[in-house]
Amino acid sequence: MRRSYKFLLRPTRKQQQALRAMLADHCDLYNAALQERREAYAHPSKTSVRYGDQSAQLRDIRTADADGQGRWSFSSQQATLRRLNKAFEAFFRRIRNGDEPGYPRFKGKGHFDTVDFPKDGDGCRWNSTPHDTQTRVRLQGVGHVRVHQHRPVQGRVKTVSVKREANRWFVVLSCDDVPAEPFPETGRAVGIDMGVEHFATTSNGEHFANPRHAQRAADELAEAQRALDEFPKKVRKSARTKKHRQAVRRVGKLHAKVRRQRLDHHHKTALALVRAHDVIAHEDLNIGGMTAAAKSKPDPEQPGAFLPNGAAAKSGLNRSILDAGWGQFLGILADKAESAGRHVIRVDARNTSRTCPECGHVAKENRVSQAEFVCQCCGHAANADVNAAINIATRAGLVLSDAA
Repeated sequence: MRRSYKFLLRPTRKQQQALRAMLADHCDLYNAALQERREAYAHPSKTSVRYGDQSAQLRDIRTADADGQGRWSFSSQQATLRRLNKAFEAFFRRIRNGDEPGYPRFKGKGHFDTVDFPKDGDGCRWNSTPHDTQTRVRLQGVGHVRVHQHRPVQGRVKTVSVKREANRWFVVLSCDDVPAEPFPETGRAVGIDMGVEHFATTSNGEHFANPRHAQRAADELAEAQRALDEFPKKVRKSARTKKHRQAVRRVGKLHAKVRRQRLDHHHKTALALVRAHDVIAHEDLNIGGMTAAAKSKPDPEQPGAFLPNGAAAKSGLNRSILDAGWGQFLGILADKAESAGRHVIRVDARNTSRTCPECGHVAKENRVSQAEFVCQCCGHAANADVNAAINIATRAGLVLSDAA
C-alpha cells in the first residue's frame, strides 16, 4: 500500500526564515516559468515552451543566482516546474473536453505554500539524525529541522513535501510498501446515508452527529475578517504593518483550526465504521453538482427581471454540505477500509430517500418531511435517514450478489 504521513515541524527562528525564503524562491521560479510560456506563445511564431526546455535552463539559472535559486535542491525546483506543466496539461485537457479552461495563473507569495522533493535523499533526508532521540528532517539550504513525530512511519519513504499552513510548518511523507493491517472479521454489513441534520446515519439506526465546525466558528471568523478588511487589500507583504500581519495570521489560524477539527472528526467517524463492519455502502454522490449555485429564472413578463429561485436557501444548504465535508470523509473511509481489509461499495444515489424498503414503492410523497418517511402505498413509517441507509445497504447487497 501507499500511505502519507503528516508531521508538525518545529523549526528555529533562523530555519523559519530559510523556509520562507525557499517558498518565495520557488514561487518566483514558478511565476517566471509561467511568464516565459505566455510570452513565447504571444510571439508571432507561437512558440511552445515545454517542461524539458525549462528544466534544461535550471543549471544556468542556479549558476547566475548562486545565493538565491542556487541554494535549494535542484530536484525540488524540477518538481515546481512539473507542477506548472501539470497545470498546463489540465488547461488543455479542459479545452478538449469543452469545460471552462481556467488558464494557469501567477502565484502570490502568500498562496504558494508547498515545496516537493521527489526522492528521499535527493535534497532532503527523512530521519537525518538517527543517532538522536529527536526525529529531524534535513532540507537543503535549511538544515536539520525538528519533527514532532506522533506516530511511527511504515514502509519506504518515497517523496517528501514541506507545507506551510498559516504560521505553522509541516512535513508530508509519501511512503510505498506500507503493510496492510487487517481488522478481525465482524460478519456485519452496513449502509450509510450522508446528511446535514445528522452527519451520517447507518442502516442500523445509529446517528453520527454533525459538529458543524465552520458554523460554530462563523462569528469569530466574521469578526477576524472584518478586522482584516480594514487594511488595504493590495499591499506588498513586506509593507504590511504589525497589526495588518496580526490580522492576517488570525484569519489563517481560525481557518486552519476548523480544517483540523473537521479532519479529526472524519478520521474518528471513519475508523468507528471500519472497525465495526466488514462491508460499508454509501451513495455515489456528485457533491460538485449538489453544491452548484441555483440557476437564475428570467421573468417572461418583465424583461431584465428574474423570478424567485430559492438562491438564499440553496446557498445555506451548500454551506452546510461543504462544512460537513462529505467528499473528504468518503475518501478517508475508503483509505481506512483498504488498510483494514474491508470493502466499501458505492451505489446509485437515485431515489434512495423516496423508496419504501418494504414494498418497493417509489414516490416523492413518501418523504413526508426532512426527518419522516411514510410509504403512501403500504403505510410503512421510519426515520427518513435510516430508511435511505437501509435502501443503500439493500442495493449494496444486490451489487455483491451480482459480483458473486
